[in-house]
Amino acid sequence: MIKVSLLIMTVLTVLIAMLLSWRERRMAAARPAVPVPRGRAPRRPGLIARGKAGIDRWMTAAAIAAIITIAVLGGLHWLRVFQQ
Repeated sequence: MIKVSLLIMTVLTVLIAMLLSWRERRMAAARPAVPVPRGRAPRRPGLIARGKAGIDRWMTAAAIAAIITIAVLGGLHWLRVFQQ
């Protein structure tokens, strides 16, 4: 049962992280562009900022996956208890 829950959490974490990344790209495209002075290109976030954003995305995905796994497996457990 532990292996199943770890597998479910891993798969859900990857799927949720992909969805969060897709949402971030979609929201950035929908956001109005910030005016940039002539002759200058817009600045990209630095390496540290991109790393922090990636870690935040994966931690959020892992937390959501843990909650979903607990709810699903806990619900299945209580269904089995009530059937007896």
